[in-house]
Amino acid sequence: MSFLRRLLGGAQGNGQAEQATPEPPATAAELEEAERQHELDVLRGEAARLSELQQRQLRYADRAWTPPRQGGERRADDEDAPPSE
Repeated sequence: MSFLRRLLGGAQGNGQAEQATPEPPATAAELEEAERQHELDVLRGEAARLSELQQRQLRYADRAWTPPRQGGERRADDEDAPPSE
């Protein structure tokens, strides 16, 4: 309950009103640093969750070989259609 009181700005459990001092707004540099720290925490969590093999697969996924598409653009039901060239 005390968490909700503090969150909503109500009085503390002992009946006294909380003396809140307004904090100055964060600067753009502080916000960017906080966001960078959060992203690093997320990446650390991902690294802890994934095995070494999974991390390598993700790291090199953009270089993975994919086989060429088989067949052409023409399909069996295109017999009546004129050639596209």
